[in-house]
Amino acid sequence: MAAGGAVALGVDLPLGLPRAYAASLPERGFPHFLASLATRPAFFQVCATLAELTPDRPFYPARGIRGMTRAAHALALGLGGSADLSRACDRATAQRPAGAPLFWTLGANQSGKAAIAAWQHMILPALTGGDVLRLWPFDGPYRSLLAPGKVALAETYPAEAMRHLGIVLKGSKRRQADRAAVAAGLSTAMAGLRAAPDTDCRAAMADGYGADPAGEDRFDCTLGVLCVLNVLAGNRPDTAPEDGWIRQWEGWVLGQTAMPLDWPLWAERSLQKETGASGGTRPKVVLGNGQDVNPSPAN
Repeated sequence: MAAGGAVALGVDLPLGLPRAYAASLPERGFPHFLASLATRPAFFQVCATLAELTPDRPFYPARGIRGMTRAAHALALGLGGSADLSRACDRATAQRPAGAPLFWTLGANQSGKAAIAAWQHMILPALTGGDVLRLWPFDGPYRSLLAPGKVALAETYPAEAMRHLGIVLKGSKRRQADRAAVAAGLSTAMAGLRAAPDTDCRAAMADGYGADPAGEDRFDCTLGVLCVLNVLAGNRPDTAPEDGWIRQWEGWVLGQTAMPLDWPLWAERSLQKETGASGGTRPKVVLGNGQDVNPSPAN
């Protein structure tokens, strides 16, 4: 970046909003919504109780409370149910389980705290500080976003990346021994992408990225880099499904082709929410069959 080159960056955190939540927003899309948060810092404050929840403060809970549920969380935000907390790319597919919903901030599988930190302290300053950051898929196909002096930012997901790269993890990526067991698979994927790991990287892979809790994060970072390289190599599509909500508001996981298992029914239900939305014409929803879209040779 300092030399004026293009930067391709993948991040393991949500870049987008659930369509049921976005339906009532006046902004034109997710990037414009993010920019509006520069004058609304309270948005990032995690709510301790359901009574504190509003569309302007959707993150919850600050700590564990007996009896709390995602259904109650959704209802407190004026949504129809817990399913409305999720984006299309958060939902389970035939190849992987569901990811955590954006606004949930409790537990090992949550992604809300990562979104808060990255949106507030990395992405928002970049959006308001000049024309440097380009957000995928909102600003166009990923490869088209690469330009001198620009950062092309995309959402990656470790479970998706492993599927794309043909890496099979037996056990849990939270265990060092299970991470070490896929070192050969990582090396094979790197060789196929002509990515040469240095000595430290090879040692980390063989060691399962260490015994400390951050070992899982280092493992995920490696998968994120390989996910981006795989797309840049043309092995996976650099576009999102042709669905207006996904391309304007929800975002997508880079390289993912599989649609949610419940995609037709869920998308049909989301159509009913458009009539009460503000902000003019709402995005077009494309109904699929729950199968892969934008198929590539490496599905």
